[in-house]
Amino acid sequence: MTTRPLKVCVIQGRGQRDYADCQSALDRVPARLESLPFIGDAEEIIQHARDADGLIVSSAPVTRRVMEALEGLKVVMRTGVGYDVIDVAAATELGVVVINVPDIWIREVANHALALLLAWNRQIVTLDRAVRAGGWSSPGPATGSLHGETVGIVGLGNIGSAFARRVAALETRLIACDPYVDDARFKALGVERVDLMTLAARSDYVSVHALLNAETRGLIGEAFLRRMKPTACLINTSRGPVVDESALGRALKEGWLAGAALDVFEQEPLGAGSPLRDIDNVILTPHAAYFSSPAVAQVPRRCGEEIARVLMKERPLNVVNPEVYAPGQRRRGP
Repeated sequence: MTTRPLKVCVIQGRGQRDYADCQSALDRVPARLESLPFIGDAEEIIQHARDADGLIVSSAPVTRRVMEALEGLKVVMRTGVGYDVIDVAAATELGVVVINVPDIWIREVANHALALLLAWNRQIVTLDRAVRAGGWSSPGPATGSLHGETVGIVGLGNIGSAFARRVAALETRLIACDPYVDDARFKALGVERVDLMTLAARSDYVSVHALLNAETRGLIGEAFLRRMKPTACLINTSRGPVVDESALGRALKEGWLAGAALDVFEQEPLGAGSPLRDIDNVILTPHAAYFSSPAVAQVPRRCGEEIARVLMKERPLNVVNPEVYAPGQRRRGP
């Protein structure tokens, strides 16, 4: 009787990445890595990865249907922090380990959020366009001093905390809303705890750093946006659906707030017909906050190492669903 060799499928994101270092990490299992192009349809994932023992995904949807059909699937690895593309509850029920990489992108995303804040405050994009068009004038009245202003942070996890440390250096007042973070972290960062609507009303800048789940989907909606100052700016580097994009479009056009700076959107890539493209008081970047060459270079090996741990019956470092390791819980094994 021959034993089927273990197989790990990586479903690439919209850009191709070299996963040679991932295969090197999987050699100790041993397991064979197969790279697939981006797949956005669950049935296609089943078709192309039916015999996979492990999946590595960026934005491909790993639904209950996928995990039920891939009967040998033992582990799903998300290449970033958020794991909203994976049905974690179904994975736990089916005994599939879910892993993410929560630490690689912390500095990059925090830096990008700060860069967006500064770009808005200093009117960098507007001034650049003006100079290219032949203009030569000082910034307008929207440019604040960025000294003593209040910055509100929605989500004080790893990235939100890193952003807090950075923006505090600009001598700003910091407030935050995060019911899942203890008072010790707020105190250590010098951040005042407030509720969400108080944050909306008091902030000159709001930076969103929340995971996407049922609780946070549409969290920044019409009620929040109407409470914001007409001089305030909203920054989102978390997940697009945390912000109600339709409400934000109205808010920007009708002056409920002064502007926004967005790296993430409800639908990605941002559609050619998106109203956001035609609104002057918004800065748009293409879900690039995570990117730096050193950070990206770490991903393949980290994925391979974590997948290898599961396939070798070791516990991975970053388990999204630790319940799968509870006594008595059924877990799919090698």
